[in-house]
Amino acid sequence: MGTIVVAPLGKIAELAVCHRCRDMLSLVAPKQNFHRPAIIAADRHLIVGVNDIAFAGTGSLVAPGEEHVAAIIGFAHGWDRQAPLLVHCMMGVSRSPAAALIAALAVEPDQDEHDLAMRLRRASVQATPNARLVEIGDHVLSRGGRLVAAVRAIGRGADYVGDSPFVFSAAPQTLQP
Repeated sequence: MGTIVVAPLGKIAELAVCHRCRDMLSLVAPKQNFHRPAIIAADRHLIVGVNDIAFAGTGSLVAPGEEHVAAIIGFAHGWDRQAPLLVHCMMGVSRSPAAALIAALAVEPDQDEHDLAMRLRRASVQATPNARLVEIGDHVLSRGGRLVAAVRAIGRGADYVGDSPFVFSAAPQTLQP
């Protein structure tokens, strides 16, 4: 239990149905319009209006802040983990992988950050988690810089070659005896 599906915007309906998701976290530009898949109830959908930037916002750009990360954590705490959590942004490469890491640590706080980051990298060669979200998540979740270091250790993802949704576990996998 505790699967996270990370996707680009264009694949959310297909993946929500395919994976039978009931909860969805959307990280999109403020006021970006899109349709929530019917399988996701409105009260189990959180929209976080932030741009994919790693610096303080200027003009109409909204940089991720502590309030956005707190909302992600609060939403993750309400996820019952009986069905996969769908996390998406525009391309499924930066904001959504960062939010997926934060959600995973929110629901499974005793796990190793390096192991979590490696699970993300194995699931997606393209993922390059948004550095600002990761840094704020590290701080808000009291990870002492370990999440930031783990994401730096996996490095920048491969160049974007198209929509590549991926799935990974929010919890470390245990070996069965």
